[in-house]
Amino acid sequence: MKKIILRGRGTTGKAEGVALVSRESMSFFSDVDYRTGKVVSEVHDLYGKSVKDTILVFRSAKGGTGTAMRIPEMARIGTAPRGIINQVANPPVVEAAIMGGIPLVDRLDQDPIEVIETGDYVRIDADAGIVEVEKR
Repeated sequence: MKKIILRGRGTTGKAEGVALVSRESMSFFSDVDYRTGKVVSEVHDLYGKSVKDTILVFRSAKGGTGTAMRIPEMARIGTAPRGIINQVANPPVVEAAIMGGIPLVDRLDQDPIEVIETGDYVRIDADAGIVEVEKR
């Protein structure tokens, strides 16, 4: 298996799991049903898929306070992703990830949406800002 190491900046914590990749931005208020973790927006490229227990890779969060409110609630009830990787994280998603205890990394030295594919196995070390990708 081919391994790729990406370096960027992170929040805190470690997570690993199977990647779920979107080429779009995401709102955890309107695109995701926080009670189930399923993407419910019919116009989103992840429509019908669940973010629960994944390493969720997407451009950036849309909106603001809705995301900051929903992600910690998802973590509390067990429907959140294990980790988040953004091209560039906006402040509400960073705040939400920290409050929910979900490791987040962004501003990687390679575009994560081009490097990581849905189904790849990903390890995040947000403390060090490192993402390890095992291609499947």
